[in-house]
Amino acid sequence: METTRKFSVKRQRSLEILLRLKRLYPDATCTLTYQTPVQLLVATILSAQCTDERVNKVTPALFKKFPDAVALANAEIEELENLVRSTGFYRNKAKNIKAACQMLVEQFNSQVPKQMEQLLKLPGVARKTANVVLAHAYRINMGVTVDTHVKRLSQRLGLTEYSEPIKIERDLMRLIPQYDWENWSIRLIYHGRAICKAKNPACDKCLLADLCTVMSVPCEDV
Repeated sequence: METTRKFSVKRQRSLEILLRLKRLYPDATCTLTYQTPVQLLVATILSAQCTDERVNKVTPALFKKFPDAVALANAEIEELENLVRSTGFYRNKAKNIKAACQMLVEQFNSQVPKQMEQLLKLPGVARKTANVVLAHAYRINMGVTVDTHVKRLSQRLGLTEYSEPIKIERDLMRLIPQYDWENWSIRLIYHGRAICKAKNPACDKCLLADLCTVMSVPCEDV
């Protein structure tokens, strides 16, 4: 069990990290392109193991053909597969998108629900996707999105000792104010892409270096 003093020190460090990230990336926001909660849900499903840049190249044609839950629910699976093929794992993604939209039509009046428990019932939706949708479609921060960048940086910065996303999320939810949960993740992602890369991180250019608890450990091992 973490002592009160140890937790207090970690929380103060996390708040300083948050402050610096806000200064470094003041305009950080979701980089997926969408117009409706349904489109954000679909784009987020497509973003699994794929870059937002690639997703944004795919979704214009997808949403022009199938703009809403009803259209996606009734789409031919082969056509969906062809439209999302370049995002990788396209068969599974197409299947989940169609099934999720069918559930939206049948159970939620074709709307994306605003409750975490209901979102998690949708095919292809885990906490990472649900957190993104709630935060950016509805401005509801129910958790912290944990992707590979957030996982890596949270470990390197000594904010968690866990490798499982759900446990990392719990640690971060204790350390970061709820208002900042989602944009904390986005700013960490920006920093992970620009500076704190998985291999060959630019530690000499990192403005968080003095707060990093693993500077002496090879980053590939973290």
